[in-house]
Amino acid sequence: MKMVKVISETDSGRNKVFQDTRNNHIMTDKEFISRIKNENSVYHDNYYVRKINGIETAVSKPNGIKNDNLG
Repeated sequence: MKMVKVISETDSGRNKVFQDTRNNHIMTDKEFISRIKNENSVYHDNYYVRKINGIETAVSKPNGIKNDNLG
């Protein structure tokens, strides 16, 4: 099961709002990215931040399990 799922996207498809499936916590993209960058965060091991079109974007770390990807 995914740790985090996307619950809202922009019209262009950029992920904007996320939900932690373990505790139902809702996070904006900025909050999720901030938590990923924190090396002590549980998210740090499973996600990373990439710049896509100049915008920081949360992405899943590859693990071979397609169902774990953000989307």
